[in-house]
Formats: sequence, structure tokens, C-alpha cells
Amino acid sequence: MGSTLGRDSCRLSVDVVKFRGHANVRATHRTTFEITRDSELTPRGDCIIGVEADKALADLSQELRETIMSEGALVLVLVVDELGRHDVILGSGNPRLKLSDDRRMIVRRSSFVDSSTLLVKATKSAADLDRGLVNDLKSGASAKAYIVGIPLDCIASRLACLPPSRESAVFKC
Repeated sequence: MGSTLGRDSCRLSVDVVKFRGHANVRATHRTTFEITRDSELTPRGDCIIGVEADKALADLSQELRETIMSEGALVLVLVVDELGRHDVILGSGNPRLKLSDDRRMIVRRSSFVDSSTLLVKATKSAADLDRGLVNDLKSGASAKAYIVGIPLDCIASRLACLPPSRESAVFKC
């Protein structure tokens, strides 16, 4: 399910990835987190938060992939489990991203890019995720990752609308 929201000048691209947790979810990795199509998880996979994903990077909608691979794109990932626990991660898209892995997607705090990288310069890694959410995933809860790509021109146009100071309530747009 890929979709595009908004006016032509500001189009947000969205896709949803369904997955489930696993008893071996530890979510202790300090620089990444991963969602995989694999069905099993060993205790060594300390960055993996979900298994049996219905999509990998190569399966994301073309619109979202194009947005994420554009210069200056903002990428938002909202992870929500079946019990309603959630967390939000922000990061950057990049033209160097390949988004071609057919098995997994990795969110990275660093700027490292390979075929499995969804976004770089993330605000959170596995170790930073809400521990209630992590515990639900450790119990095998199902979850969804809503991935939203926001182009730089959309961000710039919204910033131009902000009032010049906190005291001003007049928006330009």
C-alpha cells in the first residue's frame, strides 16, 4: 500500500510495513534498528525489532522510494504495535540510498549507506525505542511501520509559512 498525500507542490509519500515481534527481540543496538522478512531471530540480532515483514526495501512504493532518494528528504517512521504502543523516528533520505534489499530494512543513526539502508541520521536506534513497545514485540505482538517521505521542497514551503517570531501569530500562507 503506497500512497501520496497532499497538494502537487507538497506531496508526502507513505507506505506501511506489517511485521511481528519475536521472543528474541532485544533492541539494544546503539546505532541501528532493523525489520526483516526472516521468520527466525537469534539472540545475536540485537538490532532487529521485527520479523516476518510483509515488505522489504525493494517492495516499497515507487513514489516513496523516489522521495526518500531525493536530496534533503525527511523520512518519518511511526512504529505502532497491536496494543497501541508506538514510537516515532525521524531521519534523512539521501540520493546515495539504493533501497534495493529484498529481505530487510535498516534505520541508521550514522550516514553509512548500503542496499539495506532505509534512512540515515536517525533520531533513534533500537536501544532508544520505547521499552513498552520493545516488550510488546518481545512478546510476539504484531506491529506496523508507517514510513512517510517528505520532500525538501515541501519542508521549505512550510517553513516559509511560519511567523517571523514567537510573538507574532500571523502566518504568511
